[in-house]
Amino acid sequence: MSVLHISLSFQTEGRSQMIDITDEIQDALEKNHITEGIANIFVVGSTASISTIENDENLYQDMQEVLEKVIPMEKNWKHHQTWGDENGGSHLRATLFGPGICVPVTKGKLKLGTWQKVVLMDFDTTPRNREIIVTCFS
Repeated sequence: MSVLHISLSFQTEGRSQMIDITDEIQDALEKNHITEGIANIFVVGSTASISTIENDENLYQDMQEVLEKVIPMEKNWKHHQTWGDENGGSHLRATLFGPGICVPVTKGKLKLGTWQKVVLMDFDTTPRNREIIVTCFS
């Protein structure tokens, strides 16, 4: 078994922004000649997540609405007392989704559904430069 680590960087706006990163991951796999195996996709940081969703701006807005109902950003979360950075909701949202996912790689392609995309979700309150680590096991 071989293991390869690929680092990708994305500039985000925060505020629960969702960015389709599927093509960048696929390009990295092709550039590194990964044809079969597993791609573990992980975001570094405690206020962002990786998930999958259909690439649809309306669905992104629906997700924003659901998140605001479940974990409102304007609530005075106890975490705000720790650092005074007002991003307690960001941490909670990221924890709900988790930092990463595993996607099979078959015949050089991420094994995703027809409309399924890998997304970076940045929940923080300010723009960030996010590092994504793709670890390939083949």
